[in-house]
Amino acid sequence: MRVKYLPIYLCLLLIAGCVFEDDNADAQNVSAETNTVVELPDYPVSPLPDNLVWETNNEDPVFASPNAKKGGVYRDSLQGFPLTIRSAGPDANGIFANYIRSYQMGLTNIHPNTNNPIPELATHWAFAEDGVTVFYKLDPNATWSDGVSVTADDFIFTREFMRSEYIIDPFANNWFTNEITDVQKHGQHIISVKYVTPRPENDLLFYTNVIPVARHFHKLDENWVTDYNWLIEPNTGAYTMTTVDKGKYIEFSRNEDWWAKDYRYFKNRYNVDKIRVSIIREIQTSFNHFLKGELDTFWMVWPDYWHDKARGEQYDSGYIHKIQFYNEAPQSIAGLLLNVDVGLFNDVNVRYGLAHSLNIQKVIDTLLRGDYARENTAFSGYPGYTNEDIVARKFDLDKADLYFYEAGWSQRGPDGIRVKNGQRLSINLPYGQSNLTERLVLLREEAKKAGVEINLQLVDNSAFFKNLLEKKHQVAYLSLTSDFRPEYWSLFHSENAHKANTNNFSNIDEPELDRLIDEYRLGTEEEERKRLSREIQQKIHDLGIYIPFFKVPWTRDSYWRWIKLPEHHGTRFGKYLFPPVSDLGLFWIDEDVKLETLEAMESGRSFEPVTIIDETYRIQ
Repeated sequence: MRVKYLPIYLCLLLIAGCVFEDDNADAQNVSAETNTVVELPDYPVSPLPDNLVWETNNEDPVFASPNAKKGGVYRDSLQGFPLTIRSAGPDANGIFANYIRSYQMGLTNIHPNTNNPIPELATHWAFAEDGVTVFYKLDPNATWSDGVSVTADDFIFTREFMRSEYIIDPFANNWFTNEITDVQKHGQHIISVKYVTPRPENDLLFYTNVIPVARHFHKLDENWVTDYNWLIEPNTGAYTMTTVDKGKYIEFSRNEDWWAKDYRYFKNRYNVDKIRVSIIREIQTSFNHFLKGELDTFWMVWPDYWHDKARGEQYDSGYIHKIQFYNEAPQSIAGLLLNVDVGLFNDVNVRYGLAHSLNIQKVIDTLLRGDYARENTAFSGYPGYTNEDIVARKFDLDKADLYFYEAGWSQRGPDGIRVKNGQRLSINLPYGQSNLTERLVLLREEAKKAGVEINLQLVDNSAFFKNLLEKKHQVAYLSLTSDFRPEYWSLFHSENAHKANTNNFSNIDEPELDRLIDEYRLGTEEEERKRLSREIQQKIHDLGIYIPFFKVPWTRDSYWRWIKLPEHHGTRFGKYLFPPVSDLGLFWIDEDVKLETLEAMESGRSFEPVTIIDETYRIQ
């Protein structure tokens, strides 16, 4: 399971493009503008300690199907065209990054059923006595998609790249300065990565899991952001980006000679020849394309699609199947982050009042058919790390009135909306997915009862995220993917407040919260980190900067019957079954079944309807 939930600075994707004529291009740089070759010096080699104990893991069970077949084109859609295909720098952290990160490899990964570390670019690892340094043996077979070997120099360059002012990426700059404190070369295929503070060993593998940057491809200077905005970069994974038709589609192609294709944990994965991502800006329009057989799968997390729209001839005739697959993956952050730099939300009473004005349970009970559950805190689903004592603020007009009164919003205008000094209690709520409209409209109408006006603003997904990164919002409705452990620094530390291109969307700048986050980041004992995590969640709750919405302990999809899954369908900790957000690549296309299905549709022949509810990993 690719730990693609890592922040952008760890989840760097570098995708394939140029093929170099020089077979010895390992120590060369190719200018993005002139394609001229520049010789690159080798980095110095440091001695290895004598007492290292090398470990690996080639014993855990495989999780791909031996029945998988290669071939076919998987057709997917995205609501907005990306603003860049760079994997670092401005605008690189949008929704398209899910595709990019899925097909890049790290040093190690996490087995999606056992949670044990497994090899990727590194074949072995060893822990230093200092508790902060991990040594890695790189796979000598590993190559970039342009045929250049992956070496230790790429990892040394990665830290230089990520710390560079030229990439204009505060996250990357900070992480590779203050978190990844050193990367050393100990041979052509041996490196060490030093983290800022000791961690339990498996955690330390996660935090030192540097994803490399192709040294031979990048020229770091003041023009890097613009020069590389639309360049297809080398990567190490199973797929490379091969076509970019701006505004229309992006296509990835499978590397038939991928260096890891026959390895234990990669065999029978990444089966389709191509992945074509078309730009279809409306969810319903995407669904219409899916019903016509123009897209292969459709993610059905939305209850109205699952219960109401996933029916009719294609389903009744067995052409399209349905699956609901439960998992034990940590829950995403899903809710509102309130921007305290906006005058309205400087007052904690207004933040509390808004929380009590949102009838989230009514949305769950009605529009969501009771399929979802109310989330109580950020970062749930982490045993010991999640504060189970926190209860989210519920819709309560009396409490809302009390808090608004304390904040001076005691008067109401003729339409029932609160006013103060001639100003209406009015909030602009931008969002990037049209399928959310019905839910947000219900919340808007219920909030009027509390005297709150919510102005809904549906915008293009890429523009929506850009607006958030520029901190121009009042509130942000976000659904953010999970991490291996709860990570608070990017979202809630003052280091990331009041500046663009960071993820502190609430702009919270609270010394006590900073102290807890810093102690959590520097903590060395697991139980102490769990305690601090619970305290951080309590502090976030007390500050009222995050209003949690829903949690969903499953994934649901519709898929044409020619799309095949393993017998076990998915994995214990794998949150999704299909791209873009699943990098497991366990599915495949059966071309014979596709031909059979298309012929049956032409002749009117039907098959047995199929709805799968897999509760293997359901937590009761």
